[in-house]
Amino acid sequence: MMLYQLARPLLFALDAEQAHHVGLAGLDLAARTGLLKPPAATQSLPARTVMGLSFPNPVGLAAGLDKNGAHIPAMAALGFGFLEIGTVTPRPQAGNPKPRLFRVPEAQALINRMGFNNDGVDALLSNVRASGHRGILGINIGKNADTPIERAAEDYLSAFRRVHGLASYVTVNISSPNTKNLRKLQGAAELTSLLGALADLRDECGRAQGRHIPIAVKIAPDLSEAELDEVADILLGQRMDAVIATNTTLSRTGVEGLRHGDETGGLSGQPLRARSLAVIGQLARRLQGRLPIIGVGGITDAASARAALDAGASLVQVYSALIYRGPALVDEICQGLA
Repeated sequence: MMLYQLARPLLFALDAEQAHHVGLAGLDLAARTGLLKPPAATQSLPARTVMGLSFPNPVGLAAGLDKNGAHIPAMAALGFGFLEIGTVTPRPQAGNPKPRLFRVPEAQALINRMGFNNDGVDALLSNVRASGHRGILGINIGKNADTPIERAAEDYLSAFRRVHGLASYVTVNISSPNTKNLRKLQGAAELTSLLGALADLRDECGRAQGRHIPIAVKIAPDLSEAELDEVADILLGQRMDAVIATNTTLSRTGVEGLRHGDETGGLSGQPLRARSLAVIGQLARRLQGRLPIIGVGGITDAASARAALDAGASLVQVYSALIYRGPALVDEICQGLA
């Protein structure tokens, strides 16, 4: 989109989080006025069935960009095959102190330590209802920062109960590096207990609703090979429906010496691509097609999307590349895949 190329220098002159809100407001306006419509290429790919759901194209919006589901019509108008909103917590929370979002343009990367800032599950559900969205919508859930890690399951179960009726699928975020101790939930005992409780609740809610409610689990890229194999086995054992690989990384490979490269938080964007591909590949070998993989991390163009699909992913998601490439990115990826 030519307008974005003109606007980008102005947006990049702003603080990254401020630019995020200004950019979303601009997309909202474009969608409301009819200037933003799904490009043809995004509607020309064959649908694919994953988690029992029919996806019109394999390119999705990753969680984190629209935390409160406040921009669903604008995101849908970009042509995504599916949207994932959140991470949302049962109660509203402010997140970590600002500044907490940093661009590393030389590496097409972002570093964030947002800390699950969101308006809470009730506000998100209100936004989803108001959007009238009919496409595939994932809702990504997490725990409140002040909930002790020993009681984390209570938050996940509470959030699942609230969102499952409006979600096409629910993502369990246990891998953000910006909530203290959250990644401990990827340990074998903790993960087995949490996912077992969620699977039971999913089945209960599904019976009441008359449909299966898929659960995806989003994991970190910083797990060892042994830990990845263990997580994959637990996901299968606890009857999960998909794994999302990966969240942001604590590694700083690819941004060493660059401005903002040493900021605390999770690194996303192009430097994450190699690690994300390695994780997708290992999961694919371990899972042997028994559980679909959604690839995210370093998807910046059609070639990187194709690489993730070839490595074993069934779908891909983007976020950081939108900041650098703009709204035309979804169309470009779909054209390349076609």
